Amino acid sequence: MSGFLRRLFPETIFARKLEPAAERRLRLAQARAEESIIRAHVDNALMFVDTLAEDLSFDRAIDTYIREMSIPEPLASIVATRTLVVLGQDLVPYRRRAQESDESERPKLRLGEASEGRERSIKRA
Repeated sequence: MSGFLRRLFPETIFARKLEPAAERRLRLAQARAEESIIRAHVDNALMFVDTLAEDLSFDRAIDTYIREMSIPEPLASIVATRTLVVLGQDLVPYRRRAQESDESERPKLRLGEASEGRERSIKRA
């Protein structure tokens, strides 16, 4: 019986291992698909937060969305974090002090001098 199945489904038709280029394309396509799923969940979670704003706090609304949609844990953490980031961008003003600070307050990086000093301090036998 197994000989018949091997003739019917030879290993060369259904290779178990993909070529490296095909493997890379597969991983890129999978990453894009996962990112689209996350983006859709974040958009829906934000709509959920807006809809239930009068009844639930935003963190409780996010938890309720994740529970009702039965999102598994690794994905649930990502969706909750990204939803909070979007909400934070709307609620918390961006601190411009870092951008508006005077550049003279910070010491200038002297990467050339640092690498030269490192070369000088290395003792070779």
